[in-house]
Amino acid sequence: MQNVSHLFDYKKRKIMSDITKEDAENAIKTILKWIGDDPTREGLKDTPRRVVKSFNEFFAGYNVEPEEILARTFEETGGYDEMIILKDIRVESHCEHHMLPIIGKAHIAYLPNKRVVGISKLARIVDAYGKRLQIQEKMTAQIANSINNVLQPKGVAVVIEATHQCMSTRGIHKSGVIMKTSHMTGLFRSDERTRQEFIDLITSPTRTEINI
Repeated sequence: MQNVSHLFDYKKRKIMSDITKEDAENAIKTILKWIGDDPTREGLKDTPRRVVKSFNEFFAGYNVEPEEILARTFEETGGYDEMIILKDIRVESHCEHHMLPIIGKAHIAYLPNKRVVGISKLARIVDAYGKRLQIQEKMTAQIANSINNVLQPKGVAVVIEATHQCMSTRGIHKSGVIMKTSHMTGLFRSDERTRQEFIDLITSPTRTEINI
């Protein structure tokens, strides 16, 4: 399981300030009754507590101010001004229409303009927006726009590839379908060669082992 403990260091979720943990657990009990089961039976008596606890992880992104993650940048780059790419970042989210998982990976690139940011911060931005109720299109744009707003680089590119359980486990029941979305700014949008270099790099085979 992905470690999301870092997401709980931020301000409390304002939209939930008038809802208690007990209120949330009682809501889960109501749902258990509605689907036809008995929330007092042995196997379910702790389920409301467990579900609420898991929701704290699934939706921890509401506790985060995403652009604060990128606030600390570095200018000592030795003149480096080429593309920086973070590939295959795991995405864990939930669709806002059915609250079912969206699981996939994100690829992020930017062209620095004097400033760079620690690479772990790019992965944290994915978590900050992913761990909310989402649609993939919006999440892709949010990640790219946050990086662009804070770093003011020469360009940002974000591609997300994900499967949606709202499509594979209900409704049309089509498994194995991958949705791909992209959002690009600056040179990634205006310069075809820059964009193609990014696409080539994220689609090239990934080495499974790096010898150090």
